[in-house]
Amino acid sequence: MNSFKKLAGDTVIYGASSIIGRFINWWLVPYYSHIFMSAEYGVVTNLYSYIAFLLVILTYGMETGYFRFASKSENRDLVYSSSMISLIVTTLSFLLVIFTFTDVLAKWMEYSSHPEYIRWAACIIALDVITSIPFAKLRIEGMAIKFASIKVISIFFNVFSNVFFLTICPSILKNHPQSIINFIYSQDIGIGYVFISNLIASVVTFILLLPEFRFKLKLDKGLLRKILLYSFPILIVGIAGMINQNIDKILIPRLIPKSQDPWSQLGIYGVNYKLAVLMNMFIQAFRYAFEPFFFSQVKSNNTNKGYALILKYFVIFGLFIFLSVCLFLDVFKTLHIISAEYFTGLKIVPYILMANLFLGIYYTLSLWYKLTDKTYYGAYFAIIGAVINLTINILFIPKYGYMASAISVLICFFVMMVLSYYIGQKHYYIPYPIKRIGIYFVVALTLYFITIIVPCNSLIWYYGFHLFILMIFILVVYMLEKKKLKELIPNK
Repeated sequence: MNSFKKLAGDTVIYGASSIIGRFINWWLVPYYSHIFMSAEYGVVTNLYSYIAFLLVILTYGMETGYFRFASKSENRDLVYSSSMISLIVTTLSFLLVIFTFTDVLAKWMEYSSHPEYIRWAACIIALDVITSIPFAKLRIEGMAIKFASIKVISIFFNVFSNVFFLTICPSILKNHPQSIINFIYSQDIGIGYVFISNLIASVVTFILLLPEFRFKLKLDKGLLRKILLYSFPILIVGIAGMINQNIDKILIPRLIPKSQDPWSQLGIYGVNYKLAVLMNMFIQAFRYAFEPFFFSQVKSNNTNKGYALILKYFVIFGLFIFLSVCLFLDVFKTLHIISAEYFTGLKIVPYILMANLFLGIYYTLSLWYKLTDKTYYGAYFAIIGAVINLTINILFIPKYGYMASAISVLICFFVMMVLSYYIGQKHYYIPYPIKRIGIYFVVALTLYFITIIVPCNSLIWYYGFHLFILMIFILVVYMLEKKKLKELIPNK
């Protein structure tokens, strides 16, 4: 029981810090939208997509490999040192290549006027890669509070540095042109401060983790070979996953004609894509808060029924978030949460929201291949999704711009979800209430389309009508689920 309580407590700490951290960082997006022109933010979106890819490639599944081998090895220190030496060597090699060929890369990536962006990004990647194993070590040793504290401190430094360089420094210089701030701030750097702020946060993280870098320089080549063989499939899945989530942000400036201002389109797409990522945070909150509750109520009777119940309420929760955001999307305009320059991209938000819901369902369904040790199916699904995503983006971005990317993500995750369900039922049957889930999808989408058809000529009518529509969805759920909820929550 004590071990279960510790596990539950650690889950809350990891989950809460992750959700809070992502939510705080999310607010940087509307903040940036009021500071940068869309073409400038396009550079931020583009470069962070490269960073995401390279983080996956340069960690090459080693974090999961370390977890696997450290948990079953009697010599954790040897697993740790072998993993760290491998990552440090490959990371230093990466930095050497980047700094040697910065100008060539800058020209290829269309950053010829700002090659320093690439150097800063490389340093961010390097620091994040070599701290990945120390973070994993904290987790495997049960040091949840230290893990979460370092993450939160890093986020604080990132946010504070952004506000300091992008708002406080310009404000001080405006009123005091001869201020000492001139020694640490230059208006010419502009969006570069986004990367500098991230780099500061990464350096702070590295410093806080320095005690974890005290290890004996012992490398077991045989052990490392086993870890790499185990981690390689994870690398493939990771790359495919990055293609599904980030390739559009790399392709848009390359495939949209120059006459249509591709960097501006990418900036608009990037800001509105981030707005829709709210779905991921809410879904994550559901999994941390509600899954343990449902398992505790049903798992003792029938594990599979527990899995089925979780999926149903997961979908209900996700559709509620979908409607809540979509029905009140104009709030972003009315309250000027994002700059008016980015309003045209709000049309992609429903597509990305639904795509993220499909992805969440896919992750929930994926337990079947984990329980049956057929994890290679996860690689198949990710690769199929990557092929679909690449194909649609390459064929349709030149004509339809970022709308093609939004629809591509939706189709990609829908196909992965459907494949996982149908194949999974053959290998590990779970009685998912598909008809009931289908009813909720039909109700939610019907209500959403009603709000599109019915015109709202005033703000009072707009908010009143849309709130009424949301209440209808809640009422439908209550009517269909009240009997089951009474079973789950017995009267005292």
